Amino acid sequence: MQLGIADVIKIIMRKVVQDCKGTICKRMLKNLFGLGFCGFNRKLGCICRLADIQKPKTNVISYVKENMKNQFLYLLVIPALFAMQCSKKMTTHTEATKTTTMNTNDSNAVVKTEEEWKKILSPEEYRILREKGTERAFSSEYETLWDSGTYVCKACGAELFTSATKFDAGCGWPSFYQGINKSAVKEIVDNTHGMSRTEVVCARCNGHLGHVFTDGYGQPTGLRYCINGVSLGFKKK
Repeated sequence: MQLGIADVIKIIMRKVVQDCKGTICKRMLKNLFGLGFCGFNRKLGCICRLADIQKPKTNVISYVKENMKNQFLYLLVIPALFAMQCSKKMTTHTEATKTTTMNTNDSNAVVKTEEEWKKILSPEEYRILREKGTERAFSSEYETLWDSGTYVCKACGAELFTSATKFDAGCGWPSFYQGINKSAVKEIVDNTHGMSRTEVVCARCNGHLGHVFTDGYGQPTGLRYCINGVSLGFKKK
């Protein structure tokens, strides 16, 4: 029976969980990601469940048990498995949102030429909204704004998010767990920069807002819409 690298990683993780009862896993994860890492217990549970696979009929398990007890191996295995789990979650979320993205109502779409957008937007707003740039972390006034109101698209004024769904993600950008309604934003697969992410754009003008991630632990949707403050305006309630 020939095993792939993913199978070997899973087997190693199973032995860690069984032999060490998760203590090494937990200690190493705390060292890697910090004691205050968001959703730590939930992530650890996902990793342990993923590692709990059926033993293949091979001598790999005995080899792992006898020759791979060096804790430095765990520093390589645990992040690798953690990345695999996150990638799986992001893929699932992306597939689930494809229908919403394709069926968005475009009857109120705002269509302008790039030259027209340059006249309306500031250079920084144009760079982010039209060229899909990213503002510097912790630079937006909205990142720490907790007033009641509605966040709108800076380009076209469409209502995107409400203050009721805003939360402190500690990431440096305004974060929300859902849009103001299902048609307010569109989600698009983004494979740029060597990563697989889900881009968020304004459904009315297609202005770039940011990205949505599946690490909104403790939030009703489990999502984190990580939005550039430059792409937003705010209407106080």
